[in-house]
Amino acid sequence: MKELINKYVWIVDTLNRYDRLTRKELNDLWRRSAYGDGNDMPERTFYNYRRGIEENFHIDILCDKTGHYYIDPGQREQNKSVTNWLLESYAANSALKESSIPTERISVEDVPSAREFLPIVLGAIGDSSRIRFTYAGFSRSLPERDIIFDPYFVKRYKQRWYMIGLKRKSNDIRTYALDRVKEMVTLNEHFKMPDITPEPFFSNIIGITESKGRVRDVKIMTTPVQAKYFRALPFHPSQQETIHDKYSIFTYRLKLNYELVHELLSFGSSLKVIDPPELVTMIRMELIDSLSLYDRHDSVPG
Repeated sequence: MKELINKYVWIVDTLNRYDRLTRKELNDLWRRSAYGDGNDMPERTFYNYRRGIEENFHIDILCDKTGHYYIDPGQREQNKSVTNWLLESYAANSALKESSIPTERISVEDVPSAREFLPIVLGAIGDSSRIRFTYAGFSRSLPERDIIFDPYFVKRYKQRWYMIGLKRKSNDIRTYALDRVKEMVTLNEHFKMPDITPEPFFSNIIGITESKGRVRDVKIMTTPVQAKYFRALPFHPSQQETIHDKYSIFTYRLKLNYELVHELLSFGSSLKVIDPPELVTMIRMELIDSLSLYDRHDSVPG
C-alpha cells in the first residue's frame, strides 16, 4: 500500500510541476522515474491510479479537449494544504533516497507518537469507528483510563498530532494530543460522522484550543522587517495589512485563546498588540508574570 501511495503522489507531483501533460508526456516521465524503471504505464493502470488519487486524496485529474491532463484547480483549500504536505514528504523522501548524503548530516524534529497511534486514529476516522484509550494529560496526576471517543479529524500543530472529536462520557468536543496517549484500541462500534471538518472548525483559531468566545478583530503593529515575514508567510488566512511609513498594521479575525497569546509573544519586540483591549491585557499580564520571575531574589534551587 505504501508503494502504491508513493505512485499516486508521484503522479500528482508531476502534474503540479508540469501543469499539463499528455498521456505520452506523462508516460515518458514515468519510464524515466524510479517507479517506471524503463517500463510504460498501461492505460488501464493510469485509470486505476486516477481513481485511487481521487478516493485517497480527493484530487481530480481532468483532461482538456487537447488531451492534456491536469489537476482540478477548483479543489478546496484544505485539500491543497494536505496535498502540499504529502508532496513535501514525498519530495524529501525521494531526495534522501537519490542522494548519498549521510544521515548524520540531516537534523529533523521528531513527531511524538505519530507512528504508533496516528494510523489507528486515521483508520477509525475512515471507518467511523469508536476508539478507547488511556490519556496522561499534563493537568492530571493520574492517567484517565477507558475514554470512549468518536474521532472526527486530526490536526498537526507544532510537530504534534492532535485528534478532535466527541468524548462520549461528557458528550462534548475534545482535543487530545497523541503523544499523551498511552494505549489505544479500535472498538467494534460505529458512529455517525457529523458534517464537521477541520477547515471551518479552526477557521478563526490559532493552534488547537477551541474558544467559546466570539470572533474578534485583532490588530497588531509590526516593524517593517517583521511585516515582510508576515507577507511571505501570513500569520492567519484572514490577514489584512495597512502599510505606513515606519510600520504596518495587520488585522485578523480570531478568537482569543492561549495559543494566540503565546504565538504573539514569540515575536518579541517586533510587534505590538493594539486591539482588542482584552488581548492587550492578556499580553501584558503574561509579560508581567514573566518579569516577576526575574525580579525575585530567590536562590536558584540546587
